[in-house]
Amino acid sequence: MTHTETKPALINGVNVEALLGAREAFEAAPKAAEFTWKATSEWKGGVHTRTEMNKFSGLGEEQSRSKTFTIDTDHPEIFAAPDAAPTPTEIVLAGLAGCLTAGIASVAENRGIRLRSVRATLEGDMHLYGILGVDPSTRNGFSAVRVNYDIDADASHEEIEALVAQSQKRSAVFDIFTNPTNVFVTVT
Repeated sequence: MTHTETKPALINGVNVEALLGAREAFEAAPKAAEFTWKATSEWKGGVHTRTEMNKFSGLGEEQSRSKTFTIDTDHPEIFAAPDAAPTPTEIVLAGLAGCLTAGIASVAENRGIRLRSVRATLEGDMHLYGILGVDPSTRNGFSAVRVNYDIDADASHEEIEALVAQSQKRSAVFDIFTNPTNVFVTVT
């Protein structure tokens, strides 16, 4: 009689078994868990910038993807710009949405909760007096960010709230938003 190993079916498309395996491996080799994410941008003219992402370091060495990703940023016409791409602040909101939503899918998979749909609406409040130098006491960045989730899942409202809470607890981008980060800017 032959023994065949069956892999558990993924209900939301997240391989939690692999994630938990990575967690165990990183616990055994903490230096391998130290990652540096990289992006390189180039000014295209006006307020249009193109940023490429491919290389990063992790697992103790330099890594590169099989594909280079690009994100363009620009500003709307009301700022006398061509509106060729989203603003950098919109990309930041997209990063928060993507990170939290990935976490929700991962936690749901781990808890055996089938997701039918997950939709996030994000809003970030910003007063332009800071950016434009009208009032130096006005913050340049967001004064508040609101994330509203509409989730349809085989779970109670409380279980869905718990998914979202666990996602916030594990989200790198949520942490970046809610905790100060040292940023060092140099000119070469």
